[in-house]
Amino acid sequence: MIVGIGTDVVDVPRILAALDEYGERFLVKVFTDEEIAYCNRFGETRYLHFAARFAAKEAFSKAVKTGMRDGMSFKQVGIRNLASGEPIMELFGTMQERWGSHTIHVSLSHTATVALAVVVIESVLQS
Repeated sequence: MIVGIGTDVVDVPRILAALDEYGERFLVKVFTDEEIAYCNRFGETRYLHFAARFAAKEAFSKAVKTGMRDGMSFKQVGIRNLASGEPIMELFGTMQERWGSHTIHVSLSHTATVALAVVVIESVLQS
């Protein structure tokens, strides 16, 4: 049963500007160590991957219907890629406690100017 759906669209130049202005301070406030390492592998286009992950965090906050409050913070949600390239969402802290038993589907996409994420949260019905 679907219990939450969230989407978010991010202006990629906004993320690039944050990276340019705040650098490491922005990264460590918003992204997990694994996300930073993954995105940095893309060199000069790393900002595209950061933007998609930022959108995923926002989409998750909408899917759980709290926004960035009630225990939700950027660092409690992360994206990891499987060997196939498929992105999966990882939860930490309060979000893991509340939503860890659910299946979370995530889809990411980006162009040079826009990043998009869709998150669907599914619970397993117990009979």
